[in-house]
Amino acid sequence: QVQLVESGGGLVQAGGSLRLSCAASGRTSSTDAMGWFRQAPGTEREFVAGIQWSIWNSRATYYADPVKGRFTISRDNAKNTVYLQMNSPKHDDTAVYYCAAGRLSGRAYYIKESYTYWGQGTQVTVSS
Repeated sequence: QVQLVESGGGLVQAGGSLRLSCAASGRTSSTDAMGWFRQAPGTEREFVAGIQWSIWNSRATYYADPVKGRFTISRDNAKNTVYLQMNSPKHDDTAVYYCAAGRLSGRAYYIKESYTYWGQGTQVTVSS
């Protein structure tokens, strides 16, 4: 089993910045990918960003079009932690943000059903 704990959510002004963290524990060696998803009230959970997790691969990153150029996903393998740096957030970025982990590649990063483990979520509210 892998446990994921998100932190760093809160209230941020539009145009500001916020960094989310996701700390992984347990059998992290059973996964090679981490992703961030988000869900606003009344909507489906949607992909935000993903990153290759294993120290043996290329650290490839993946982004949803609405966040490209504004959000950055990164990882610290020594700390078993993945980050989502949110720059210039907009009101539409308001949602509960979830961290996810799994063993996957390519297009699977964009699909929530590809991930095995999920965190409990952290609320991000962007004020206009």
